[in-house]
Amino acid sequence: MKKIWQNYKTTLILILATLIGVLAGLIFKEQATVVKPLGDLFLNLLFIVIVPLIFVTISTSIAKMQHPKRLGKIFLSIIGVFIITSLVAVAIGLVSTRFTDLVKPQDSQAIKETLASESSTEEEQLNILERTVNVLSVDDFPTLISRNSVVALVVASILFGFAMRLSPKSSQLLEVLLSLNDVIMQFIKLIMYYAPIGIACYMASFIGTFGSSIALGYLRTFIIYTLVSVLFFFLIYSLYALIAGGKRGFLAFWQNILPPTFTSLATCSSAACIPVNVEAAKKMGVSQDIAETLVPLGTSFHKDGSIIGSVFKIMFLVNLFGTNINSASSIFHIIFVALIANLLVIAVPVGGGTISESLIISMMGYPMSALPILTVIATIIDAPATVLNVVGDTASSMLVARSVDGQSWQSKNATPPKRKN
Repeated sequence: MKKIWQNYKTTLILILATLIGVLAGLIFKEQATVVKPLGDLFLNLLFIVIVPLIFVTISTSIAKMQHPKRLGKIFLSIIGVFIITSLVAVAIGLVSTRFTDLVKPQDSQAIKETLASESSTEEEQLNILERTVNVLSVDDFPTLISRNSVVALVVASILFGFAMRLSPKSSQLLEVLLSLNDVIMQFIKLIMYYAPIGIACYMASFIGTFGSSIALGYLRTFIIYTLVSVLFFFLIYSLYALIAGGKRGFLAFWQNILPPTFTSLATCSSAACIPVNVEAAKKMGVSQDIAETLVPLGTSFHKDGSIIGSVFKIMFLVNLFGTNINSASSIFHIIFVALIANLLVIAVPVGGGTISESLIISMMGYPMSALPILTVIATIIDAPATVLNVVGDTASSMLVARSVDGQSWQSKNATPPKRKN
């Protein structure tokens, strides 16, 4: 019993904190929002380490890699795994909504009233190339070191890592950055001591704010999306773990995945989960260079939950406006829009997907005044979507480890046991 407590202490405490927060939200309802600042404190502490963590982990992982061929193999494997798993996610989203009306005719009027109650937004002609450039880069350095520029920061970190590899005088800088990385990890450990309080307060506020005053169409969407997310979480990610490492990989996945799961559920931010997720991947046996490269990249470019959510948003509008999508071209168009829109979702809490939602509306040919409808959907599915976004990166890191390090990747990368004094 003592050994079980030592191995799963952090996980059990986080589970208990989450349950306490949920119960407090259900019991006290709107009054539970009084503890929201304590939850925000936890989130803010995580946010202040996101920028240095992303920069240091990605740049040093690239710079210290001794074998250039391994670096190329890692990036090619990451791209391949991201593409395949994203296609799986969009297929699951399409299958789960294709034959289900997210909005019933009797609910349509209540939903459409959202349009009338919100101020009309002028339709903007979206230039995909300009949007892409704005996401991948910024025009000022202070803007780069902001959590609102995560994608641009990832790109800059990759370029900086390659620049260090090309420079013959970068060894001392690399040592400084590696030392900084160790300090950041220790700082994160200190933050996690506060995690149970922060998570409990955040969940209480979230559940208390949610309430029950949403239209049936939104409620139906939330229920179906949550059920799909639960099945995806247990079935698809278990399958990925089995493919990556067989029975041993399956056990390693489920022994270490709960801390990232509950952190993502409470914070609703993929970026805030980077440190916890990197640590979980390493404990599963994923090598340090793969874990520290893939997880920050995945936070920006690989989002299973957001892809499925994009399909739900599209199908919600399809049902609401009675669009005919029986042709094969219509189905492929939905898949294309869901994938493209997902690439433009910034890794921040609720509100970061406005560009994505605007793109969905524009490319599907609906009025831009429908934006508030998608904003509501994004809000109510945010928690389960973030869980899939975060856990999907962990599972993908196992698949990349299998591809790069071979069948015995867990044995190669296993952390040696600590010696007893």
